[in-house]
Amino acid sequence: MVRPRTSPQPEVPGLAARRIAADILDGVLRRRTALDELLSGKNAHPGLAGLAERDRALMRRLVATVLRRLGTLRHLVGGFLEKGFPSDAPRVETILLLGAAQILWLEVPDHAAVDLSVRLAQADRRAARYAGLVNAVLRKVTQSAATRSVDGSTRDTPEWLLKRWKQAYGPDTARAIATANGHEPALDLTVKQDAEYWAERLRGRVLPTGTVRTLAHGAISLLPGFSEGAWWVQDAAAALPVRLLGDVQGKRIAELCAAPGGKTAQLALAGAKVSAIDRSPARLNRMRENLVRLSLNAETVVADALDWKGGPFDGVLLDAPCSATGTIRRHPDIPWLKNEADLPVLTSLQQRLIDRAIELTRPGGTFVYCVCSLEPEEGQNHIEMLLARDPRVMRSPISAQEVFGHAEFITTDGDLRTLPQQLPDPDPRWAGLDGFYAARLTRREV
Repeated sequence: MVRPRTSPQPEVPGLAARRIAADILDGVLRRRTALDELLSGKNAHPGLAGLAERDRALMRRLVATVLRRLGTLRHLVGGFLEKGFPSDAPRVETILLLGAAQILWLEVPDHAAVDLSVRLAQADRRAARYAGLVNAVLRKVTQSAATRSVDGSTRDTPEWLLKRWKQAYGPDTARAIATANGHEPALDLTVKQDAEYWAERLRGRVLPTGTVRTLAHGAISLLPGFSEGAWWVQDAAAALPVRLLGDVQGKRIAELCAAPGGKTAQLALAGAKVSAIDRSPARLNRMRENLVRLSLNAETVVADALDWKGGPFDGVLLDAPCSATGTIRRHPDIPWLKNEADLPVLTSLQQRLIDRAIELTRPGGTFVYCVCSLEPEEGQNHIEMLLARDPRVMRSPISAQEVFGHAEFITTDGDLRTLPQQLPDPDPRWAGLDGFYAARLTRREV
């Protein structure tokens, strides 16, 4: 007897997004892979291509919420586990974190969050035996959600990092930074012209710095103005260092470690003759594609900046590789991938890049050093040591007028220092900017 073929049952809606979210979280937390690598490029999760845009957006929000609230989630969920998270099935912890995040912060019905989490457990060989535990714990989370505090502003920052910020900025500022990092940031855009028009088209607003900020979600390539090359994505703070070079029209400017290219685009738009140097061919290819979309021109060179022979230049901009602790709002995996032991390697590289940048700067020219880090060793400490060891350079203090009147962005030494809690707004969705440090130096005339 021939049995009739049965069609495979369609997957429960939303389960694929949650399964991929769990895979990506495992990649970050257990294999210590950067989130960006798991979302795009050669290491991207293979299931992403089959996700509808709505599910892709949900997956991204699930992952980001768990990473932003990881300390709080582990504390709350762990309180319902007498023996802690199962060591023989690490996937159970990931599933519980995802489920609790949906119950506490996402607009997902409690029953759906619990049911889909149980299904995730049942689909995993080692986690399947804990499906009942997942169900019981998440039901307890739903029952206590209304009475439990989920403000984990400091719990969601690793202790080593919070301690450093307290030492550098004081306890109140450290807490403010941690709180700001807990909020999903808006989308910041640098527009080629007519910011007010594009703010209206994108249902956003123009910040005091000239950046257009919008709450748009989904595929960036589908937003108005993308295909026309009217703007590019760039945090409001990241757009400030280029301004410190002054009028660059017709000047030869080198940008070292230039990818992903937001500052290169700014320089090209301002009329500079730009040489953009980066050691990553893939990142430079993406930069070239973006420049074509924006109808902007720049020389792009695949090279290690430490070895590259060029110049001298009227101006050099170095956005050095760093710990990126100023960008945790946009990259919530950073606190869980980096540690204090990473800093000596980074600071050594930064010092060598600074010395190379000065060699590329002509006498009388300008050198701007910047990092998207909150750590003093990667910022002001470098400049103090440089001024002490190299008489060829002198600090050229930055004025508040050069950064749109924001005196709070300027240090007592005349350098730029932005913090994530700055540009406040009653609605946290519109507030904040990346933490950036920048210093401007002049190479003395011979």
